[in-house]
Amino acid sequence: MNRRNFKRKLRLFFISLFVVISFFSYLSGKFSKKNTHNNKTNTVFNSKKKIIKTNNKISKLDVDNLPVFNNKPYVVINDNNPDFENEKLEAKSFENYSNLDYLGRCGVADAIIGKDIMPTSKRENISSVKPTGWKKIRYDDIDGKSLYNRCHLIGFQLAGENANKKNLITGTRYLNVKGMLAFENMVCDYVKETNHHVRYRVKPIFIKDELVARGVQMEALSIEDDAIKFNVYCFNSQPNVEINYKDGTAKRIK
Repeated sequence: MNRRNFKRKLRLFFISLFVVISFFSYLSGKFSKKNTHNNKTNTVFNSKKKIIKTNNKISKLDVDNLPVFNNKPYVVINDNNPDFENEKLEAKSFENYSNLDYLGRCGVADAIIGKDIMPTSKRENISSVKPTGWKKIRYDDIDGKSLYNRCHLIGFQLAGENANKKNLITGTRYLNVKGMLAFENMVCDYVKETNHHVRYRVKPIFIKDELVARGVQMEALSIEDDAIKFNVYCFNSQPNVEINYKDGTAKRIK
């Protein structure tokens, strides 16, 4: 073999080697991106495991015939299908809070949750707000001792609202932590991981002129995919406590 042929074959060898290495690098990158996507998806769906499972289901929410609290934090409405059918859903964030009614009570809170409206700083003090029916009642066996919290309709982690009186109701610790929080965290995790948007609505349910809500209806639907979908009624109740929803007073029961 003369020197010219040797150099040509050597050059072809290195070119072929470069092509092979580039090809496998490309495949490795694709595999890595796929795994990253799967990990994000798993993070979203793993957050659902924090929700207490329930067999309590109703076809629709009837204010005149509300479900009875049975020491489960929520009931599923309409097989978890939210009522956004007549809306044109767009991946554009917004938030809207109803004006307080004649008794000073909150109404429906509406939003499309996106990363652009999520908080970028720590939550501020909200103790200046006294929602209707607010009472300072303490029991040693309740987490945090206080029976009532100032419950955000749209959670702080979703929209960054602080002392917004149109977004805060008198809610039990059980409603706040066992009922609403897991659903809020699910939406929050999903939006942060995917940069997608979620249509979100929370409606406090009051009976007649009562000052404390009996519960809240929470609805959510992811816009860019079908990862998030729920429609639930969370009870504004506390195990072993009887609440007077007319004025917020309460007493222990066995």
